[in-house]
Amino acid sequence: MSRKIAIIGGGNLGTAIAEGLINSGFSLPEHILITKRNTKTLQPMLERGVLVSDDNEEAIRFADLIILAVKPFQVNDLLGKLQVNFDPNRHVLVSVVTGVSIEQILKALNKKLAIIRAMPNTAIAIQQSMTCLSAHEVSKDQISYIEDLFNQLGRVVWIDEKLMDAATVLGACGTAYAMRYIRANIQGGIQIGFDAATASLIAAQTVLGAAELLLKKGAHPEQEIDKVTTPKGCTIAGLNEMEHQGFSSSLIKGIVASYDKIQKD
Repeated sequence: MSRKIAIIGGGNLGTAIAEGLINSGFSLPEHILITKRNTKTLQPMLERGVLVSDDNEEAIRFADLIILAVKPFQVNDLLGKLQVNFDPNRHVLVSVVTGVSIEQILKALNKKLAIIRAMPNTAIAIQQSMTCLSAHEVSKDQISYIEDLFNQLGRVVWIDEKLMDAATVLGACGTAYAMRYIRANIQGGIQIGFDAATASLIAAQTVLGAAELLLKKGAHPEQEIDKVTTPKGCTIAGLNEMEHQGFSSSLIKGIVASYDKIQKD
């Protein structure tokens, strides 16, 4: 791809996006510019050929696509200062900022602009993110390009923006929920005889394989569960005990609690 990309905000997420685009071959390093106040921390990106700057106005002049990857409290002030630099006939703005709506972005810009809101998760660092997208005043070509871009970083689904908070819980907080399940699996594995390293490998790979079964086969979880539960078997005994202890219920309650927290804030 020959389009130039500016990433405003060179933190963990901003640099992960850049690395994913380069590693996948989607973008050349010299077609990406990352901004950050302290550019010294971007030295590894500079060594890879990525352009680095502390000047956000320069970034907007450089790029066709602007990815906003700053802290939520920085958005209004930053966009207010930069709004004159955005060209509606040239620029597309993609925001990966948690909790900031397209309406808030438009208000801060005080002008019409093609905007896409994206909610990736931390697996974007290894190009395995689940990214939810919503669009405003975006053409079919722009939608196709953005979808291609985030497909380099994992999987993509387009959703109504009103579901972005829910997407944050299920797709972003969900990584932590999965990690906690894996950790418990490891602890159980140690208790039944494995060393920590072996238990960790078995638990992580098993979860990876289970997820791939659903993604590649399009199966429902219960279909795959039925394949490993036999009459009077050890799997169903374990599953039933987990349910007796509130396994599914506690997960659902946790998801709803996270969602309620976002709604209150």
